[in-house]
Amino acid sequence: MEVKTSLLDNMIGVGDMVLLEPLSEDSFIENLRNRFDHNEIYTYIGSVVISMNPYRSLPIFTPEKVEEYRNRNFYELSPHIYALADEAYSSLRDQDKDQCILITGESGAGKTEASKLVMSYVAAVCGKGQEVNKVKEQLLQSNPVLEAFGNAKTVRNDNSSRFGKYMDIEFDFKGDPLGGVISNYLLEKSRVVKQPRGERNFHVFYQLLSGASDDTLKKLKLDRDFSKYNYLSLDSAAVNGLDDAANFRTVRNAMQIVGFMEDEVQSVLELVAAVLKLGNIEFKPESRCNGTDESRIKDKNDLKEMCELLGIEQSVLERAFSYRTVEAKLEKVSTTLNVSQAYYARDALAKNLYSRLFSWLVTRINESIKAQAKTRHKVMGVLDIYGFEIFEDNSFEQFIINYCNEKLQQIFIELTLREEQEEYVREGIEWTNIEYFNNAIICDLIENHQNGILAMLDEECLRPGTVTDETFLDKLNTICAEHQHFESRLSKNSKFLTDHSLPHSCFRIQHYAGKVLYRTEGFVDKNNDLLYRDLSQAMYKATHSLIKQLFPEGNPAKVNLKRPPTAGFQFKASVGTLMRNLQTKNPNYIRCIKPNDKKAAHIFTDSLVRHQARYLGLMENVRVRRAGYAFRQAYEPCLERYKMLCKRTWPHWRGPAREGVEVLMGDLQVPTEEYSYGRSKIFIRNPRTLFFLEERRRQCLQDLATLIQKIYRGWKCRSHFLLLKESQIVVAAWYRRFAQQKKYKKIKSATTVMQSYARGWQARKLLRELKYQKRCEEAVTTISAFWHGTQARMELRRLKQEALNKYAVTVIWAYWQGTKARRELRQLKEEARNKHAVSVIWAGWQGTKARRELRRLKEEARRKHAVAVIWAYWQGLKVRREYRKFFRANAGKKIYDFTIQRIMQKYFLGLKSTTPSMSPVDMNWPTRPYRFLDGVHTELRRIFHLWRCKKYRSQFTEEQKAVYEEKLEASEIFKDKKTLYPSSVSQPFKGDYLEISKNPKYQKLSSAVDEKVLLADVVNKINRANGKGTPRIFLLTKKSVVLADQKTGQVKASVPLPDLSSVSVSTQSDGFFALRLKEGSASAIKGDFLLSSEHLIEIITKLHRTGATAADSEQLNIDISDEFLVQFKQDKVCVKFIQAAALKNGNSVSCKRKNNRLLEVSVPASA
Repeated sequence: MEVKTSLLDNMIGVGDMVLLEPLSEDSFIENLRNRFDHNEIYTYIGSVVISMNPYRSLPIFTPEKVEEYRNRNFYELSPHIYALADEAYSSLRDQDKDQCILITGESGAGKTEASKLVMSYVAAVCGKGQEVNKVKEQLLQSNPVLEAFGNAKTVRNDNSSRFGKYMDIEFDFKGDPLGGVISNYLLEKSRVVKQPRGERNFHVFYQLLSGASDDTLKKLKLDRDFSKYNYLSLDSAAVNGLDDAANFRTVRNAMQIVGFMEDEVQSVLELVAAVLKLGNIEFKPESRCNGTDESRIKDKNDLKEMCELLGIEQSVLERAFSYRTVEAKLEKVSTTLNVSQAYYARDALAKNLYSRLFSWLVTRINESIKAQAKTRHKVMGVLDIYGFEIFEDNSFEQFIINYCNEKLQQIFIELTLREEQEEYVREGIEWTNIEYFNNAIICDLIENHQNGILAMLDEECLRPGTVTDETFLDKLNTICAEHQHFESRLSKNSKFLTDHSLPHSCFRIQHYAGKVLYRTEGFVDKNNDLLYRDLSQAMYKATHSLIKQLFPEGNPAKVNLKRPPTAGFQFKASVGTLMRNLQTKNPNYIRCIKPNDKKAAHIFTDSLVRHQARYLGLMENVRVRRAGYAFRQAYEPCLERYKMLCKRTWPHWRGPAREGVEVLMGDLQVPTEEYSYGRSKIFIRNPRTLFFLEERRRQCLQDLATLIQKIYRGWKCRSHFLLLKESQIVVAAWYRRFAQQKKYKKIKSATTVMQSYARGWQARKLLRELKYQKRCEEAVTTISAFWHGTQARMELRRLKQEALNKYAVTVIWAYWQGTKARRELRQLKEEARNKHAVSVIWAGWQGTKARRELRRLKEEARRKHAVAVIWAYWQGLKVRREYRKFFRANAGKKIYDFTIQRIMQKYFLGLKSTTPSMSPVDMNWPTRPYRFLDGVHTELRRIFHLWRCKKYRSQFTEEQKAVYEEKLEASEIFKDKKTLYPSSVSQPFKGDYLEISKNPKYQKLSSAVDEKVLLADVVNKINRANGKGTPRIFLLTKKSVVLADQKTGQVKASVPLPDLSSVSVSTQSDGFFALRLKEGSASAIKGDFLLSSEHLIEIITKLHRTGATAADSEQLNIDISDEFLVQFKQDKVCVKFIQAAALKNGNSVSCKRKNNRLLEVSVPASA
């Protein structure tokens, strides 16, 4: 059973300040202290949430807490920021009311964290899904990016927002987020060039130097040492608990999630590095011959590196720092800048460069997170802006900030009273007008179009002549002297002439939160916020892609002599737009308070909290809320909470809830003037009445608790007795069962013993009988065996005797035969020995005769050989003597040449018979017979191959030649560059795949095209919104490319070939290609074409050949890369090709939109 709690249950102090009794500033502060000491950092003022910064983590922001406050009534649980976020989200989702959450407070009060908590709660309770989660992630990840570039460490806050932010989160009818829009207000760009003591520049500078890799820093020409940069404060470069390196990685990841491309991130980092380099540029004075002073740059190394980062010519930027050109109609006057003016120009450029970069980041984030659908959206706005500021030295920034807070206070009072009044009218309660301070007179003092302070400041900045802060103050003293909220010592009002707390160079305004003293020094310069035109034009000449977007006024073709609007005018317009936006939405307020200046936990400084409570107007808010009815509650929860105070309503009321409340209030005898009945709520005027009801409820609850305890104890004792009784019955039953089982086992055991004895006696008796019978059978068998054995032995002896007699005769005969055989053998051996002796003697005599004859023949042969050798030598000598007179000295060379000639002749004749076939693809060639023929062998092979190729080409017709020329050009373009190319080599180039001239379906299209169609095929035109393709007919003629509808044949687009700048394809095996159009051409209005075809190689080859042969067109560039940009109308979209192991739709290519700037094409990996 779910137990519901209430705001009034277990309350520490008073959870809603409207119920505080007695109401005073001291009791108000004491109630905040009491709750803060018990870790209750949230307190209500009606529907307004007061948030105290605890400066530590508390276990009240867990996912369990999110579920606890989800879909709950605002006052149902203890005060929490989740209750306000849930109330706003539920009203937006269920009642279709646009909401805004206004978060105010001074620096360090926790405004940024409060806005994060609101956004994280809304993200947690809204719908789920891949697209919804992606939108939520982009909305949440926009915070780290903006914090890095817009937040800084101050003396009051380590992560202080130095800009105002308003985010509109857009939802669909189900309450799921679709996107958002961010607006930024008044970035404190003066911090870029100068920071107060103990404070830092913006976080991104320190994060870049601490977290970037060495390679990245080398590309940006930066060093990790903070001390090398003049724009970085060194006394507080390191902050405890702040890891700049880890935060840099977080920012890079957040930019990737939001949708920044890698080249965009690199461009942003280059601009940040350029700002750091810009601060290191220093100037020295130099006197000219005419007596004027001019400035020169001391060390040009930083200037050189900055120009290399931004792609600016060094001489152009150097001149812009030394000279200023003033244009007036048709005249141009160039003046030199002294050192102080040069430093002013440098700082102005740094501030403008950074502030414009920040505005570009906001615009770029808006492009990524904006809602895609065009239908009407529900909107929830979250405003995180500066609180009211009162410093010892207040300047132009504090004046602008406090003006914004005056407008917010004005709309707060108006919307609070309006909401109060509308609720009374809606509930039918009589309304009494509430007296309150209307700060419209202060807003009019500042923003009046004629006599307002901002109007006079703009007038001073625009008028000719000498304009200083003193002339501006004089004008204020003249015009605003009689205003009751303006104070100046030099005004006509005599009561301030002797006020020594008011310096001569200052003026004081009595704001709703107190008096603030403003020093006029710097008002005019900060309002002008001038950047010399020379610097703007120098920036526009940069080759850096982002710089041109940031300085459009530097375009020489669009010179505008009109003075740019002042900072005050721009901020006033922005505030006006913001106020009109807020007035169209239902407001929800979070007032953030800083408990101490030490940024420490468990410390509550009364004076500081009191000061913040005053300028936030919290007491006025309580009084306005209590001026009518202090407490209101719907009839159902009111009756549910207090029904036990009346016997007629307890425990159940059967009728309508309002009648039950009327019966209840009448039975309690509450005075009728203390409450009123609305249509759906009861309104209680005085908190004492509510506390009276709570006290009676507490007493009744005690009585009910006692009654419940009594009934519970009786029920518990009866239950215990019944349990004991039931247990006794169960125990007795189990015991009787156990006793019977034991008796049965004993009887069974005795019976088993008796049975075993009887069976044993019977078995032994049977065994004895069987043994006796067996012995008898064995005796008969033994006697029979002995008798048969005796008979067998007698027969055996008889047989042996007979055998012995036969064996003796055989042996005697065998011995006689052996003796005869041996005698015969000896006789034969004697005869054989006599014959062998004769043979040996004859063989010896024959061998002697043969050896003697052999020696005689050898001697005779040696004599004949000697004679032949001598004769050969003699014949050779005679020949040489005879022919010596016929030979000259070069006879050896002639013999060598003759020999070589014969070898070559033999080589060529052999080559004739071994020549390979006439096929150009036959790479066989006979081996060389001699090494000195290497060169000739190679050259002959080359000449033969060229000759047979020529013979082979001479067989081609003109059509075949054109096809092979196209195939050759395709090879030059795509070979070893695109994976798809090898599979296209074997496919012939057909050209007209649709037979457009013969097909009657395309007769209308054929007549619409005048030139000869070189190629006709069906392609898919890729839609950038979802990555899906639409079939189109693709026609290529000698002059243009035509895209037509496949079904109707109607021409959708016709692009002349001179308007094509390049074609982009990937290196993968896909068929995607992009037709890139020249900027400024008539065809480029609708943007480039992203197409897909099965005949990609043929289309690109024919396009390239046609473009090369056309007389009026340039060579068409073919860009082969896995990532390229395509211009769709005004937006550039990156098409990225990735390899996927396996795709859901088999091996086909799929294209999906990842975000507004990225189309991802998944290509199956090649085997």
